[in-house]
Amino acid sequence: MASFEVRGGKKLRGEIIPQGAKNEALQIISAVLLTPERVTVTNIPDIVDVNLLIELLVALGVKVERPTRDTCIFQSDNVDVDYLGSEAFRKMSGRLRGSVMIAGPMLSRFKKAYIPKPGGDKIGRRRLDTHIIGFEKLGARFEYNDEHHFFQLVAPDLKGTYMLLDEPSVTGTANIVMAAVMAEGITTIYNAACEPYLQQLCNMLNRMGAKISGVGSNMLVIEGVEYLGGTTHRMLPDMIEVGSFIGMAAMTQSEITIKNAGIEYLGIIPEKFQQLGIKMEFRDDDIYIPEQDSYEISTYLDGGILTVSDHPWPGFTPDLLSIVLVVATQAVGSVLIHQKMFESRLFFTDKLIDMGAQIILCDPHRATVIGLGRRNKLRGITMTSPDIRAGQALLIAALSAEGKSTIQNIEQIDRGYQYIDERLRRLGADIKRI
Repeated sequence: MASFEVRGGKKLRGEIIPQGAKNEALQIISAVLLTPERVTVTNIPDIVDVNLLIELLVALGVKVERPTRDTCIFQSDNVDVDYLGSEAFRKMSGRLRGSVMIAGPMLSRFKKAYIPKPGGDKIGRRRLDTHIIGFEKLGARFEYNDEHHFFQLVAPDLKGTYMLLDEPSVTGTANIVMAAVMAEGITTIYNAACEPYLQQLCNMLNRMGAKISGVGSNMLVIEGVEYLGGTTHRMLPDMIEVGSFIGMAAMTQSEITIKNAGIEYLGIIPEKFQQLGIKMEFRDDDIYIPEQDSYEISTYLDGGILTVSDHPWPGFTPDLLSIVLVVATQAVGSVLIHQKMFESRLFFTDKLIDMGAQIILCDPHRATVIGLGRRNKLRGITMTSPDIRAGQALLIAALSAEGKSTIQNIEQIDRGYQYIDERLRRLGADIKRI
């Protein structure tokens, strides 16, 4: 098991380019199963979760050319549908929650799919109800295999219908959209997710020949077509990396420019970091964060303590709450972090408390951070990364802390952030992979 050894307290300086969006990649790469023609995808993040999905497609019989690490050419003209029922598929797909995303395309084109028990982060329940119920409304039948813990779905004839989702799940919406694009008739999805990544998927499918309207809203209307063709698609910059780098710059009192940040797709993210007192300038598509000795958390107009909570897009993404929490530890002022979606995602705060942070964990969903400026600097400790986002938050804490920190289980960080140690060293960070 690898670890990061970090000697903190160093100011960083320079430019950094965010990777391609992880959450978009899992949807887009799954969508290549919808056509036998070639699909070229660029700006692919070279991270564990995405590479696992590509390996899974190769095992299914998809031809993959990778001329560079950030570009793949896929052709799904000889898919081995029977592989879906194999023990090898269950083992490989069970390692990656994103493997659920191939169910929609497989149902749409090949009329059957298997969904394994979810893998990925241990951040609380991540239910599949939205996916399964959506598939059922389109006409799929499913059985759950208690012995092997997977859903088997069969859909001889998918037919368009109206559905109101019980939650605006991004992966659930994406999966249902991919199942519906070649269903007979018209499908209307109300309370659909409308994140930029979902918009990217819909726009790509439309270029392939799909007929999807309402893109960017919470009501999608899909007119089924008989065939989808090939296309070329480029991933957006990863908004979670962009937010992480904004927070890292403030925590380490660094002057950093985030190049090609995809500002128009960031929504409310910059504003939330500005509420923490972080200064930034937008220069074309770059974000410049100047060196700041201190940053002060805003209060509400009536003097009330700021609350930062997650919400479906265009609200604040839950994937950045861990970053906001750690950045607030070195701010001036207090903030309540409310993680509504996952009940185990704030448990990493015990590591920050051991480092000297002033945090009250109110319950599994809420934590109050008391920022004391830099009167009490964080101190380096040995800690373990529990999930992707908490791992990155702990890495940012270690970069700002005095002394040496050791972060174990960094495979979790590698699942979501490509070459993160190399990229940080280029900014002047003292970080080694052990």
